[in-house]
Amino acid sequence: MSITVFTGGTILVDPARSGSPLTSDAIAFEDGAVVALGSDATALAERAGATLIDLAGGTLAPAPGDGHAHPMLGGVEALGPAIRAAADKQGIIDAVAAWKAEHPDAEWIVGGSYDATFSEGGLFDARWLDEVTGDTPTILRAWDYHTAWVNSAALAAGGITADTPDPDLGRIVRRADGSPLGTLQEAAANNFLADVVPAFPLEQRLDAIERATTQYAALGMTWVQDAWVEPGDLPVYLTAAEQGRLHTRINLAFRADPARWREQLAEFTSGRASVRALGADRLSGETVKFFVDGVIESHTAALLAPYADRPTDTGLPNWDAAELTAAATAFDAAGFQLHLHAIGDAANRSALDAIEAAIAANPARQRDHVIAHVALLDPADVSRFAQLDIIANFEPYWAQCDAVMRDLTIPHLGHPREDWQYLIGSVHRSGATISFGSDWPVTTIDWRPAVSTAITRHSHEEPGAAAWLPDERVDAATAYGAYTRGIARQALAADTRGTLEVGRTADAVWLAENPLEIAAEAIAEVRVLGTWLAGDRTFTP
Repeated sequence: MSITVFTGGTILVDPARSGSPLTSDAIAFEDGAVVALGSDATALAERAGATLIDLAGGTLAPAPGDGHAHPMLGGVEALGPAIRAAADKQGIIDAVAAWKAEHPDAEWIVGGSYDATFSEGGLFDARWLDEVTGDTPTILRAWDYHTAWVNSAALAAGGITADTPDPDLGRIVRRADGSPLGTLQEAAANNFLADVVPAFPLEQRLDAIERATTQYAALGMTWVQDAWVEPGDLPVYLTAAEQGRLHTRINLAFRADPARWREQLAEFTSGRASVRALGADRLSGETVKFFVDGVIESHTAALLAPYADRPTDTGLPNWDAAELTAAATAFDAAGFQLHLHAIGDAANRSALDAIEAAIAANPARQRDHVIAHVALLDPADVSRFAQLDIIANFEPYWAQCDAVMRDLTIPHLGHPREDWQYLIGSVHRSGATISFGSDWPVTTIDWRPAVSTAITRHSHEEPGAAAWLPDERVDAATAYGAYTRGIARQALAADTRGTLEVGRTADAVWLAENPLEIAAEAIAEVRVLGTWLAGDRTFTP
């Protein structure tokens, strides 16, 4: 690989360095790594065959990553109705009707992601869809991907009637007479998708993952955690890697099933081995994912005390505490990284307890375990992330008082728990590693508005808005560092990525402006002018 030298702008060598960012005025890449900075890099521009890139006053920074996302799910959303863009319930129905008119022979209508605030309590009736779908089975996923809205034909296809019991760890929402309403929560939704809805063909799924990773590259990103991988996803990823259709690195997190995790030990070990054997730099499979609970908005997040608006309900934990500890200990012993979805304060405590038990039970080693979302955290548990050296993966775009927070989340939690949400500043100040992610397609794939939100605790579209829980704000260097240094550690590459120091992997993004110097709201719109993954350019505008 020829040498590439960047000059004419600011090089953010280490934006999150303690004290102040480390910068330079020039940098050189060769053979996938940073080989020189400053005058040493400028001198290399004279080498025969060198490529010189003028940053035109812009900034070259370490490339961000996404610490928690669902690129396969995000990619296939484009295959269904455009319901995400709907402004209200009728907009969703109209989008479904339009898609059906364009695909009259479709056997199923499958789409995502609708806004649950468009109906009181997030509950949607099958009959509303029946009006435009007729006898074509239809399933739409809510933006949280823990809930689905189905029509009557889909209920019939799944054999769901008034006599159908709720599945373990799931809910079939019912009318007063016991008949299914059309809203399925947690396992009721996920099992339906896995067992009833036909899977998209392989070629469509390959197109979806290529489309998703192309979007990531266009945002300057070079690594993504797919935080929900089922057995049928592995062949898609292996094929995509073999065919050169991955435009970012992706690490696979195999989903642990509370009912059969013991059998999965061998399955996941085999899956990891097949990924390693492929030897593809852009694909790894080192992680096991646990859904510890659900989401607050559906009353399925696990809480230490009952919901404010349901005084006898503490949520729907997916794991018995003893089983979670046993599973975490077993997968840790097998050398896997653990990645635990935890929304409620009880779920976060259970996740911390399980990892602590695994650390105590197994031989000492470098561990980079992750608790993802950390949406509601009892203040008594803040310090445990640093004490146990657990990565806290936040989705910072959620740390604002938007319609979902105002209309669903806060009324469900009540005081004082409404103030225990997304304690990014507190966890960071405790000394723990924080990383950031999107949870795309739950919310935007774009890291830029998320960085802005982490800094301001309000929408970048409302620059004059008051900060929500202002003590939990972090500065620009910390926020960008969570997408770079924090992600590098989560990607098991803390020693090779995350900065642009000499010897590090040449993962970089060219930005029109320095994100550490412009107004926080402006970060959301900063232009991406180029992306390099191990020195290879993966995006050119």
